[in-house]
Amino acid sequence: MQLRLPLGLFAAAVLALPAAVFATTSHAVRGGGAPIEVVAAENIWGSIATQLGGSHVRVTSIVTSPAADPHDYEPTAADARTFAGAKLAIVNGIGYDTWASRLLSANPVGGRITLDVGDVVGVELGGNPHRWYSPGDVTRVAASITAAYTKLDPADAAAFARLRHTFETRGLARYHRLIATIKTRYGGTPVGASESIFAPLASALRLKLLTPPSFLRAVSEGADPTAADRRTIDRQIARKQIAVWVFNSQNSTPDVARITEAARAHHIQITTVTETPTPAGVSFQGWQVTQLERLEAALHAATGK
Repeated sequence: MQLRLPLGLFAAAVLALPAAVFATTSHAVRGGGAPIEVVAAENIWGSIATQLGGSHVRVTSIVTSPAADPHDYEPTAADARTFAGAKLAIVNGIGYDTWASRLLSANPVGGRITLDVGDVVGVELGGNPHRWYSPGDVTRVAASITAAYTKLDPADAAAFARLRHTFETRGLARYHRLIATIKTRYGGTPVGASESIFAPLASALRLKLLTPPSFLRAVSEGADPTAADRRTIDRQIARKQIAVWVFNSQNSTPDVARITEAARAHHIQITTVTETPTPAGVSFQGWQVTQLERLEAALHAATGK
């Protein structure tokens, strides 16, 4: 059983850490030899940070299980030590992982850089926090991670630039090709979705997402959709106003399950996405490419294009 501490006790846990933890980290960064210690609240960003840093960084992701919900994750004492020893901390922000932001505030460490994704991409509290489903935001976050690495370890700036180029041109090559193909071939196609996680990707692909935004948000936040929204979606399905129904297989609520069955009964193409990387250990692009390939196949089956 893991020990879980109230956030108010994390500062005490950190103060108990040996001074050598902080001294060693600072020396490693100044010398450009030992890897930069990095902590990512979610493995979504942790995967990208790992690829951008290579052997020059050591990345620890806190939320790694597909079964875990980053919204209500309870940090452990070990998590506190990981954050305390990191020179770069990556949090999603936008109200998505408030536990991580509170943990950082409770344990200030000199010289640590905090990269808040919401701040990087300009999305404030109340906006859609699922920025990893926005290809443009992924590019912006990757650039910011590289900039942070360069600031912490300027001696390896050229290596970080090469790693970012490799990530963008090779690591994300299939990802970018699929996005371009779907946008060109299927742009304007009407679709429905179970949650707001799909909204940034639908916009990037120029798909016409007809599901009421209030329904998308309610399901994402664990709230009950309104009766009016349910009727709207039922009508869209009964009249086959959407070509594809996209649902989050990690959060199939009774409403979502009912709608999915209705879509199947009306011979509407169905595909899935997940909020966090699945299966465990998959890279960011491996996860996203698999989902994009399934979406492309569903759009092809629905439209014949």
